[in-house]
Amino acid sequence: MYSREEVKQLKQLFWTKFGQFMSLHASADGEKVNWVNYKTGIKQLYFKMDADKKAAKIAITWSHTDAGIRALMAEQFLQYKNLLHDILGEEWEWDMEGCDEYGKPICQIYSTLEGHSIFKETEWGELITFFKPRIIALDEFWSSAKYAFDIFK
Repeated sequence: MYSREEVKQLKQLFWTKFGQFMSLHASADGEKVNWVNYKTGIKQLYFKMDADKKAAKIAITWSHTDAGIRALMAEQFLQYKNLLHDILGEEWEWDMEGCDEYGKPICQIYSTLEGHSIFKETEWGELITFFKPRIIALDEFWSSAKYAFDIFK
């Protein structure tokens, strides 16, 4: 069992190493990007990566407080669903009625890797192998689709 501080340190170390590894890659637009804290430029629309003791998850998450705006964003993503899955090379889960850890409503398009722990350094290679191609693919998708989301700025 890890203390709260040990959990924080291990996660911070993993994400620092992942960020250093990814810093070698430019975005699809040829710009330098912070892969760990990817900025979409749209308020309350995020590309998130997370890992815990059981699984890893990468997601497109939007959390606008207005249900109507969340629904409009969902419609916009549905229009780009084929492009998204083509670029990703796989189909992701779509959850348009989810909640975050605080009970606030969110929508997500995501992929998970079960059975891997961020607390086992021996598994970090598998986690990086999971996250890297997917965040790069999300960046490529966003490079093509982001202008359709300008109405949400």
